[in-house]
Amino acid sequence: MSQGFAPFYDVNRTYEDNYLQGPFGAFAEALKNDSARSARPEPSTQGEDVLGFHVNLPFGIPAGPLLNERFTTAAFRMGFDLAVYKTVRSRAWGCNAFPNVLAVHPKRADGSLVPGSAELDEGVLADTRFELPISISNSFGVPSRDPDEWQPDMEKAIASAGEGQLLVPSFQGSRVEGMDRKAYIADHVTTAHLVTETGAGLMEMNTSCPNEGHNRLLCHDPHLVGKITEAVKNEIGDRPLIVKLAYIPDDADLETMVAETAGHGTVQGFSTINTISARLVDANGNQALPGAGRERSGVCGNAIRGAGLDMVGRLSAIREKLGLDFAIVGVGGVISPDDYHAYRKAGANAVMSATGAMWDANLAREIKETSR
Repeated sequence: MSQGFAPFYDVNRTYEDNYLQGPFGAFAEALKNDSARSARPEPSTQGEDVLGFHVNLPFGIPAGPLLNERFTTAAFRMGFDLAVYKTVRSRAWGCNAFPNVLAVHPKRADGSLVPGSAELDEGVLADTRFELPISISNSFGVPSRDPDEWQPDMEKAIASAGEGQLLVPSFQGSRVEGMDRKAYIADHVTTAHLVTETGAGLMEMNTSCPNEGHNRLLCHDPHLVGKITEAVKNEIGDRPLIVKLAYIPDDADLETMVAETAGHGTVQGFSTINTISARLVDANGNQALPGAGRERSGVCGNAIRGAGLDMVGRLSAIREKLGLDFAIVGVGGVISPDDYHAYRKAGANAVMSATGAMWDANLAREIKETSR
């Protein structure tokens, strides 16, 4: 690390080490005295409604860095009132090989990546020089523990939320060799059911990780997402369902996604964006992340804020155009209070930060100071 600050997910350790030993830094300090009431932030006398749940501030951490109950509990104690439990599956699923996180350095002066730009295919420099404002690779492969492990842990995570705080479980279906479309849909339903058994009041379905093959995201197929969400909603009943989306560049495709899901009442919210896929290279132009199938990686952090704001603004316009009532959770590049407020102005009902929160454990408290 080129700076002294310790992110709560230690990028110099394996995913397994982080799962078993984390969180680190200020998050670890927040866990030291389990009985300390002072560790919990004071509930707000006002707060806001998010999908029928009262939260002190509609700000938190999305699916990704909160690996288990220790991470989510620490997030709550640090004032993040929304905590998304890392995406779970119906079966154990391994993680990509270490390293998973590299610092990413786009060429543009503001450090941003533009969806559809040539740079994404030509190569973006990635190394271990972590600097602020931070952008990183996200190359994990959506690992999951077995349900026998994550279910009781998720139940404990839900119970750890304080007044005005909300634990949001994230899940996805798992495509395995020989699985047809019907079985793929059924696996989503099975996993959603497993989540309901933990007592979850709502959940998020991840459609923005490669399920359909190389560089093919489930959210690129709105008709299939519509079929899956219909089946999932039949299983989970009145619980609100959020769908996590990647960046969708075409307005017509995005409107189709909304019409096929929220338009049919199967989806009550969208969280967006996940990451932007880019070819990552080292200083010599070679593949930065080792191993087959890892030439490209999702990039998150400062680099994707513009794309995230764009998606939120377009979703908000579609919501108004179609006369629908769904929540929008803005994600991507939130590293300062100004970024939070920009997302709210763009139409987000709630905002989340993964990379920014990893490098600034006090981000929620800083935003609350500007929101009084």
